[in-house]
Amino acid sequence: MPPLKVVSEYQPTGDQPQAIAKLADGIRDGMRHQVLLGVTGSGKTYTMAKVIEEVQKPTLVIAHNKTLAAQLYSEFREFFPNNAVEYFVSYYDYYQPEAYIPRTDTYIEKDSQINEEIDRLRLASTSSLLSRRDVVIVASVSCIYGLGSPQAYGQAVLHLRVGDLVRRNTVLRHLVEIYYERNDDVLQRGRFRVRGDVLEIQPAEREFAYRISLWGDEIERITEIDPLTGEVIADHQQIDIYPAKHFVTPRAMLEEAMEDIRQEMEEQVALFESQGKLLEAQRIKQRTNYDLEMLREVGTCAGIENYSRPLARRPPGSTPWTLLDYFPADWLLIIDESHMTVPQIRGMYNGDRSRKEVLVDYGFRLPSALDNRPLRFEEFEQHVNQAIYVSATPGPYEYEHGEQVAEQVIRPTGLVDPRVEVRPTEGQIDDLLKEIKMRVAKGQRVLVTTLTKRMAEDLTEYLAELNIKVQYLHSDIHTLERVEILRDLRMGVFDVVVGINLLREGLDLPEVSLVAVLDADKEGFLRSGSALIQTVGRAARHVEGTALLYADKVTDAMKTAIDETNRRREIQLRYNLENNIEPRGIVKSIRDLTDRVKMMAEAKQEYETDGEGAPVLKAADLPKDELARLIKQIEREMKEAARALEFEKAAALRDQLMELRALQVVEGIAR
Repeated sequence: MPPLKVVSEYQPTGDQPQAIAKLADGIRDGMRHQVLLGVTGSGKTYTMAKVIEEVQKPTLVIAHNKTLAAQLYSEFREFFPNNAVEYFVSYYDYYQPEAYIPRTDTYIEKDSQINEEIDRLRLASTSSLLSRRDVVIVASVSCIYGLGSPQAYGQAVLHLRVGDLVRRNTVLRHLVEIYYERNDDVLQRGRFRVRGDVLEIQPAEREFAYRISLWGDEIERITEIDPLTGEVIADHQQIDIYPAKHFVTPRAMLEEAMEDIRQEMEEQVALFESQGKLLEAQRIKQRTNYDLEMLREVGTCAGIENYSRPLARRPPGSTPWTLLDYFPADWLLIIDESHMTVPQIRGMYNGDRSRKEVLVDYGFRLPSALDNRPLRFEEFEQHVNQAIYVSATPGPYEYEHGEQVAEQVIRPTGLVDPRVEVRPTEGQIDDLLKEIKMRVAKGQRVLVTTLTKRMAEDLTEYLAELNIKVQYLHSDIHTLERVEILRDLRMGVFDVVVGINLLREGLDLPEVSLVAVLDADKEGFLRSGSALIQTVGRAARHVEGTALLYADKVTDAMKTAIDETNRRREIQLRYNLENNIEPRGIVKSIRDLTDRVKMMAEAKQEYETDGEGAPVLKAADLPKDELARLIKQIEREMKEAARALEFEKAAALRDQLMELRALQVVEGIAR
């Protein structure tokens, strides 16, 4: 397997060489906790990549939301094109957790929609971890939620090698046991088909398929094929087929688990009856018996994760298996924007627990369901081998545990932290309007952060009436739309974006030259010292970066932010002067912040259709690899439509396919 190697036209500059060396030496010296204090735009992601290259350890990078995780995934894929860079976030497009509201006697059944692409990527993450060491996984806090046993998952792998003697039916039975479906018509992810002595399997974590040719009971040839066209891509001597689900339970273990579940049900029924709770007793008995019947007949049931503890043969209260258990012992953890991510990890357990306790108390779930949970923070800490906490404003936990701090204040571009000005609140809107017009005239962009949703809405409406191209960014907007709004800001569709708490960490917006903070002296979470430092940092990617704090007094939080920004600014100016560096703006191609991940990380792609049923797509905006992927998808849909005798739809798809291929040729993309 290839070593972890960064491929980049850049070389470490500024503070990066010393930060990389310090962190890598710390890992080699056995330090368990380190901190990378890096200002916005200093190339923290590049530094992380170089540290990973130096230490050659399987690495987990945790971000505190899907948008940042997708952005990091895109960047790490570019840095490590020859290694396994994977993406592990929640695979739900839509998720309504199971809940019960006693006050109104309302039971809310679990309702969800799984994103198939993200499910594939999650399975690719675990299969990569079990098969190679050159792995970097970018994840959200979804990685601390329960997953199947890595031992059972690894033991269930189907190993096939050219020359092996195997009975065809034994292979088919094994595939069914690891949740593959037989479909002799359509070959798709997690399915297989049989045609005489030829077996075709599309692994659940891959976009290609395998064709296994048998001669009697001997495997004669194994080829990698395109599942749509059947075209042979490569020959293989051996392959591994990983389970199509993370929760894998051998039949013998399943029988034992079902007996445990039945016994637990009887104990819970007896408890309810002794308390006079006859409705709850009847409810838990009926629901559990139904699930047991499904487990007996098909090996799975709705909400099977609630039985994960008995299925994994774990004792009550024990730590659940998570993605962290799939890593080898010498793994490396990097927590990005740690001042946000660490508290988020800390808070996951309690919210999950309170909801499930109600379900158990009222007979909707057995007590063992409480063990289908995220890790407690103490359990998470026990899993950590070595960690690097990355932030422009590390929190108390990082400073308390960090054995050393590597500071990265100098930017490779020579850009310095923004000038920070405090201006009075009286007449702040008129003053802001004047500043916006000055920036817009120069082709620059502006971010404005307010304290309340109402104020953000009113300000957006007011600016729009004055013909300012403005957009309001708020929590009700779907993450996918949020990414598009920020992309449109860069492209000049909007000149100003107004928000509340959505304009802080990790947003790469080089065109923004002004950040305005209204009501900066109203102390609280949104106006804390670290929050203000992060907000001010949004203007640090522009040569003329400026931050305006509208306030009638300078609070302690404001003073902290201003002093820290000025400290960094002085270091940066001194470095530029000593090294004769002229600050230059960041020139970054305007693409979707998350490349193809933007589409797969948050929702299934929804295509608008015209009257003929042909998808209407902004194909010209797609990255090259996504355009090629889209062509394959449209081709597949066209053939499926023709097979279903929907010839008008197939013809419309064919026309679009021709347009996309023409676009592909124009852009010089070899098919």
